[in-house]
Amino acid sequence: MVRKLWPRSLKQRLIAQLLVLQLAILLVFGLSFVTLLVVADEGGVLIGPAPVETAFAAIERGPDGKLAFAKTDKLADVLVRHPKFWFIARSDRGEILQIGEIPEIYKGISQTLDRMTYSDIRDVGDPSPYLAVLRRRSSPAGDFTVFGQGELMNEQSLILTFSKVSLAPMLVLLALVTVIGVPLIVNRAIKGISQLARETDGIDIARRSYRLTETAIPSEVRPLVQGINGALHRLDLAYDRHQRFILDAAHEIRTPVAILQARLDSLAAGPDRDRLVADCERISALAEQLLDLQRLEANAKPLTPVDLVELCRDVAADLAPLAIDQGYDLSFEPEVERSPIQGDPASLARAIANLIQNAIEHAGNQGSIIVRVACDRVIEISDDGPGIPEAERERVFEPFHRLKPRDRGAGLGLNLVLQIVQRHGAQIRILTSPSGGACFRLVFAELTA
Repeated sequence: MVRKLWPRSLKQRLIAQLLVLQLAILLVFGLSFVTLLVVADEGGVLIGPAPVETAFAAIERGPDGKLAFAKTDKLADVLVRHPKFWFIARSDRGEILQIGEIPEIYKGISQTLDRMTYSDIRDVGDPSPYLAVLRRRSSPAGDFTVFGQGELMNEQSLILTFSKVSLAPMLVLLALVTVIGVPLIVNRAIKGISQLARETDGIDIARRSYRLTETAIPSEVRPLVQGINGALHRLDLAYDRHQRFILDAAHEIRTPVAILQARLDSLAAGPDRDRLVADCERISALAEQLLDLQRLEANAKPLTPVDLVELCRDVAADLAPLAIDQGYDLSFEPEVERSPIQGDPASLARAIANLIQNAIEHAGNQGSIIVRVACDRVIEISDDGPGIPEAERERVFEPFHRLKPRDRGAGLGLNLVLQIVQRHGAQIRILTSPSGGACFRLVFAELTA
């Protein structure tokens, strides 16, 4: 497998490529400048002030206040390499300190050092005995004008000096710019893309009109965003057609089912008739649940204040006869007097009724079904049945999913509950009741003005 040279992250790729570009520019500039320094000037060499700097560094002022040269190793090395080395230093006080014999042609200059600040002097020919350097320098011993013998710089020394004086600081500056500046520039450039990535979290089936923002993003990315928005629009149209088909099919099913029920009622009682009636009721329940889902989609009403205690009391009272007829003891146990929320009373009532009917159908026709309204806007509906395995607690809310293949339900009741709960900004969880049965817990948001 071929290893990729560039990282996958766009941000990292931009930073890496900018760094390579800057290094390439710096390398070309450095080589060009060094080449210019080497080939320019006659002989391709320049004057180095190192011997003069070494002699100046050896100047010290003794206890008596007089100037003298310290016997340093570096100064001794200069005197060995340049046997005829000459050097003169003049302090601002007029004090003169000298090494060697000053060439005759420079004696006039040495007498007027107080009027000079800087100079590099080259002569013609080899071995260039009249190379000279003049500088202004300061040290603990005082301020001086120094004038002395220079030395030729070869190409290697020139490149090394340039690298220390110019190239190294430029590399440090480049590193600082790269580490600090380039990420800031790249972050600013892709800020719109980062915001766009966060906006994708808003894409959801419940927000079908949602679209990604096409402004504040790079023009190169805009066609991609427009393509995504176009795809979302086409998905919305297809979803609407799909929903209209389900609604029409549910309406069409009701008529033949009603006719079938009427004909079954005219048959003589018996096991076959009872099975046919049960199957017919199942088809009728499926059609009604499909219609409930469509009504929930099409007739979304503004939320109004609702008291959960009163709502659950009414639903429990309506379903108590059915629960008792199936062998259950249905009880309503409010822990608070009132529990106000913002909601749609009709859809919330359907959700609570579906949960109670789910308990009636699956709890084994025995034991208790308890509807409890607790503090902090919590509703719990629990039973004494076999419960729901943890592995199935997420899947039971999927459309047409049933724990057992032969369950009598159509598999849409809990999905309808989930959609109603989500439209109210609430949460639903499946727990285990104290008796080991199923416990559905609904937690609603606080009522806001």
